Parts: sequence; structure tokens; C-alpha cells
Amino acid sequence: MNRSLGKTLLTGYGWLFFLFLYAPVALIVIYSFNANPINVMTWKGFTWDWYVGLFGGATTVSESSLYVDSTDQLLDALLTSLKVAFSATVIATVMGTCAALAMARYRFRFKGFYQALLFVPMVMPDIVLGIALLIFFVGAGISLGSTSIVIGHCTFLTSYVFIVVSARLAGMNPLVEAASADLGANEWVTFRRITLPLILPGVIGGALLSFIISMDDLVITYFISGVDSTTLPVYILSMIRRGIKPEINAIATLMLLFSIAIAAAGIYFKSRNTAQ
Repeated sequence: MNRSLGKTLLTGYGWLFFLFLYAPVALIVIYSFNANPINVMTWKGFTWDWYVGLFGGATTVSESSLYVDSTDQLLDALLTSLKVAFSATVIATVMGTCAALAMARYRFRFKGFYQALLFVPMVMPDIVLGIALLIFFVGAGISLGSTSIVIGHCTFLTSYVFIVVSARLAGMNPLVEAASADLGANEWVTFRRITLPLILPGVIGGALLSFIISMDDLVITYFISGVDSTTLPVYILSMIRRGIKPEINAIATLMLLFSIAIAAAGIYFKSRNTAQ
């Protein structure tokens, strides 16, 4: 009886935990279809107008009720976020993978110290890192814009890639690389044909994780973005300052679907590699 009661309580706690996590997200999705343009929490009816209006389509809502000032500004912010996320992901993936390989395959002085430094950007508060980057860019004379955002994102995305790839390397048998060397393959051939295929799931996972984090980053980007380089999270923040409207919920829902698609792609590639 005690075991049955404990199992019931644990199950109930699990459901409450997931409800606490995902109920606010579910409300955002539900109210993104609310036809009430004034009070987002008062259900007035179902509509697709907020999604259609985001892309400049014809809606049944009056122009005075539309909240996005310019669809072009929204699309520009989205394009900037995609460019920054793609550039930062490529750079951080290369740097993080190289750092993980160096830490796993070589021994050098202060190795533990360097490894600890790679964790600092992850544990450092975002506002502290954002202010530090802002001071650095201003002091170095680097103009704030897309370039500064990419550099800023690489400072902490490299750490995520390093951790994911390092976990993959930890489960890799080093004797496989030694066997390749015994058969006459040089270091580059061994890396291209042996090491890279084995760590590729970790590299892809780290890249996808970096892409999602870069797309969603707000605090650091807010400090180091210029006037002409507004990303989508910063654009949404400027909209929220004037009140929460259904269009904001629609944008958040689209970002949620995009993140789910990226995560699903990562799971697919991982399962495909495992099956092989």
C-alpha cells in the first residue's frame, strides 16, 4: 500500500511539474488565435488574422487594431537573426570542436585552467557578459552591428559546442584512431575518415543547439546590437513595451515551432547515426 501511494504521489508530482512548465507555453499558442485585439486574455473568437497580418496578408481586422507597425521591419529582424545565428553557429562549431579535440587528445600545461575558462561564459550571468562585451567593443573601436553580435554570440556558443563534442569524444575508443595510424594513415586522413564520422552526431547536436540559443538570445544581443541590426528577440521586446497583443503571441508560437523543428532534426540525425 505504501509503494502504491508513493507511486501515485510521484506520478501526480510529475504531471504537476510538466503542467507548470508547459501551461504558459500552451496559453501563448491558444491566445495567438484570439480575435480580441484589445485584451489578449479575453477570448472573443478564433482567427488566423494575426498570422496572416505578420506576413502582410489581407485580414478582416481593422488597420488600427494591427500591432506590427511594419511587416518589412519584422522580416528584416527575422533575416538579421537568421544571418547572425548561421554565422555564429558555423564559427562556434568549428572553434568548439577544435577545442574539444585539443583537450581530449593533447596534454599541455594549465590544461585544467583552460578547460575551466571554457565553462565561464556558460555560468556567467548574461547581463554581465553583455556589459563586458559592450565595454570591449566600445574600447576597441568596433562599431555595434551584426558583426559585434556574431562575435558576442561566439563567446558563449563555443562553450556549448565544446561540452557536447567533449561528451561524444569521452565515449569514443581512442584505439580506433591508433589502428588507423598503424595502417599508415596520416593525421588528416584519420580525422576525416575515422574521428569526424564518429563525433559527427555531437558536432551536429552542438551546432543545432547553438543555432537555437543564438536565435533566442535577448540580453546579450540587446547590449551589443546597433541601431540597424535589430534581431527578432529585440524587436519583440520593443513590441512588448507597448503591451501584449495577439500578434506577439503569434510570433512566439512561430518561434516555438521553429525551435521544435530544429530539435526534431537533431533527434532524427542522432537516431539515424545510431541505427547505422
